[in-house]
Amino acid sequence: MNTLSTLFYISMAAWFFTEFLYKNMLKSGKEDKKDKDKSTLNLLWLAIPFSIMTSVFISYNTRFPIVDGNWIHYLGELFILTGIIVRYIIIRSLGKYFTVDITIRQDHKIKKEGFYRYLRHPSYAFSLLTSLGLGLYLNNWLSLIFAFVPPFLAFAYRIRIEEQALVEQFGEEYIEYRKSTKKLIPFIY
Repeated sequence: MNTLSTLFYISMAAWFFTEFLYKNMLKSGKEDKKDKDKSTLNLLWLAIPFSIMTSVFISYNTRFPIVDGNWIHYLGELFILTGIIVRYIIIRSLGKYFTVDITIRQDHKIKKEGFYRYLRHPSYAFSLLTSLGLGLYLNNWLSLIFAFVPPFLAFAYRIRIEEQALVEQFGEEYIEYRKSTKKLIPFIY
């Protein structure tokens, strides 16, 4: 096994481990308004493992290369690591306001600094970057589709539900914030 493969397996384990920790440690509390999630967390925990397992399975059983050459494996690994690390930084920056289930804390405020100056959902954006990195690392068009599309659809649904809760809570303040930012990709979407 070469160094890149070893790094890939380590990063995949780190991805799973960090997401498992987030899921188990960053839940809403008893005093929070937590009836807003509408099973989006469960949907993500179905979509993401499904996409990982399916894309890896496809890569071992089909050959539809995106490009010839090894550079795509390095680019994919770079996206995986960037996604994991920056998502962690974003979660830390939100502090007590980050929960894995859609929740409005009692003293909740809209964060508008840092990544949130450009994106309303940077944590989701970098999770999707990790998924995109997996698809690129596997260098298979079908794997890329299965690595990215199911998580993207699950996050798109979650964003819709989350933004409904935020508009209910913050009204015009959130609507104005929404007008000046994008969901997942700065200046584009």
